[in-house]
Parts: sequence; structure tokens; C-alpha cells
Amino acid sequence: MTRFEYLLMRVGDNIRLIAVGAWALAFVGIFAAVWRFHGIWLFYLFCTVVLSVLVLQWAQSMHRRHIREAPLPRFLQRKLRETYPHLSPRDCELVERGLRQFFLACVHSNRQFVAMPSRAVDALWHEFILHTQAYKHWCRDALGFFLHHTPAEALGPKARHNDGLRRAWYWACKEESIDPKAPSRLPLLFALDAKFAIPNGFTYVPDCSDIGQKSDAGGTGGGTYCGTSFSDGSHSGSSGDFGGADSSDGGGDGGGCGGGGD
Repeated sequence: MTRFEYLLMRVGDNIRLIAVGAWALAFVGIFAAVWRFHGIWLFYLFCTVVLSVLVLQWAQSMHRRHIREAPLPRFLQRKLRETYPHLSPRDCELVERGLRQFFLACVHSNRQFVAMPSRAVDALWHEFILHTQAYKHWCRDALGFFLHHTPAEALGPKARHNDGLRRAWYWACKEESIDPKAPSRLPLLFALDAKFAIPNGFTYVPDCSDIGQKSDAGGTGGGTYCGTSFSDGSHSGSSGDFGGADSSDGGGDGGGCGGGGD
């Protein structure tokens, strides 16, 4: 990332403050010019809005690019194999891709709560955050804010407690061009624990019909959960606000990731 791109990204991170200042300046211009210049204030407001939107979109695109392309510390995969010795180097690369998918969901969710659905990815994330300086710099360049770590969680019976998982599901599906309401397969982030037989991991299948009768937790009594539970209206709330429900503030079966500042 060039210095110019980084500066633009930092501008985007503070877009709310910039927009407030720009709007204040615009209204000053209204009172000064509306009677003399007839309509120039509308053009002024239009330019302010357009500039704010463009800067924000540029900043978000830079964050997404950094998440997808910037290398993660090489020691993380070694640490992951110490936790799960049965994983191969290729397996660890897939878990790293899952962590990137999770970070992308956090960026898309605009600092709203996003829960971690995978114990394997959670272990990698936890190792990363222990190295505070490297993690702080990553958060700055990839997210624009410091992302605090809290444990992985499973789908719960109360709709308001599943908002964070629903955001993770929605954006992980979108990243892989999967319909989140009618998935034909699982996005990587939700498939890893079962794929690698992670102890006490969370097992998902795309459709509830694949596992028969659902339990109160949205899956079977054996701990299997289904993607369609995120949009069935009973356990996960309305499917109409996928990715945009209010934060559950870490309530329910576990934690998630919050979007607080430094």
C-alpha cells in the first residue's frame, strides 16, 4: 500500500468527522449565498455529499484489499499447528483464509458486532492478538480500528443473541457468491471446524433438511447447526436485515468481535 493510499484510507476512517465539518461549512455557505447566488448552495451540498461518499468507498476498498492481500505473520501457522498438530501446512493456509474472511465481515459490518463461528479460526486469531504490536498495526491498516478478541460461539435459541453470527454468515456467504438464505454449500469460515475435525468445534451444514429434526439450538442434539437457521425467522430473527441488526453486545452463548476504538 502506497503512502498516498494509506493517507486516503485514514481520511476515510475519520469520514464522520470530516462529513460533519463539511456539512457545517455547507450550511454557512447556504446562509451566505442563497439570496445572492440562487441555487449555488445546492451544488455546494451535492459536491460535499459526493466527495464524502467517494472518500468512504475508497477507504473501504483499501481496507478490503489489505485484508485479502497483506501477509499475516508467518509464525501464526506454526502456532496453530502446535494447538492442532493434525493440521497440515495446507490446512493452516485454509484456516488463515478463514480469518481473512472473518476480518472482511467485520469491515462490511461497519463496527457492528460480528461473532466468530469457528474454533480453529478463533485459535489463529487469538495467537495473532497476543503479539500486540503486529496485531495493532494490522487492525489499523486492515480495519481502521482495533478489534478486540472474544471467544467463538455457537448458534443460540434467542434471536437477539445471534445477530453477530448472522452478520458473519451473511458476509462470508457474499464473499463466496453464496445465497445466504438458500445456501447450496457452506462458506469457508463455517466449514473449517468440521472439515478438520477440530475438537469441540462447531459443525454446520447448509440446509436444515440435511440433518433432519432441529434442536432448540438450531441444529441436532449432536451439535450440528444449519445455515438456513440464520434466515428462518425463529432462531435468528428476520432475514430482511441480514448483516445489519443491532449489536448483541456479546450476549448469548459466548463472545464475538466488537468494533471498539483503540
